[in-house]
Amino acid sequence: MKAISSMATRHVLADLGSAAVAAGLPEVELESVGGVDAAQRVADGEQLDLVFLAQDALQRLADAGHVEAESLTPLMLSQVAVAVPSGSDEPASHGGGYAFPDAAGLRAALQQAGRIGYSTGPSGVALVKMIEGWGLGEELGDRMVRARPGIPVARSLAEGEVDLGFQQLSELVGQTGVRILGVLPPDSAIDTVFGGAVATASSDPAAAREVLRFLASDAAAPILAAHSFAPVAS
Repeated sequence: MKAISSMATRHVLADLGSAAVAAGLPEVELESVGGVDAAQRVADGEQLDLVFLAQDALQRLADAGHVEAESLTPLMLSQVAVAVPSGSDEPASHGGGYAFPDAAGLRAALQQAGRIGYSTGPSGVALVKMIEGWGLGEELGDRMVRARPGIPVARSLAEGEVDLGFQQLSELVGQTGVRILGVLPPDSAIDTVFGGAVATASSDPAAAREVLRFLASDAAAPILAAHSFAPVAS
């Protein structure tokens, strides 16, 4: 069974897939690429069974008939966190808490930062939109550095390309060369719901639906937590 996902969920989906196999379900061969590239490949009709992307991207694919609309299933919630270079080989951890007390603190940090790294995915789009809504788009200008597709912001931080980085917490935890300040405060939080859907090009849609049901079951909760994702509230 073939599946495609964005880079943000590759590790958690690998562990969820292993758990599914242990439960007697088919093995899923997962390929993870940039979210934009993944959506385009699905739209191009590539033979795939399952698609894992941000929920809004899945909805667009469903509206265009590329995934089964009735199969859309929210799987996990991801929060955007903030990190800085650490100069350490120790894997980054998140002790909980917010990077800044409120949106005002976040705005001040952005204005004081040298180069600001953000991702190509939905979290990066949301960050740029928020910055523009605050009227800071022109002020920050070319200090905003968008990561290349498939390249994590953590790498840009570790290699000194940016001074302040924004990416989903799950993508920052465990990376070396970065220190996680915390997630964005509630009044400026950027949360992304990632989900799964059965591709209309699937060679075995019934089996794909079974796997998807397992990934949305209570059995997935401890695996999500281990990768710094949260379950989606029902």
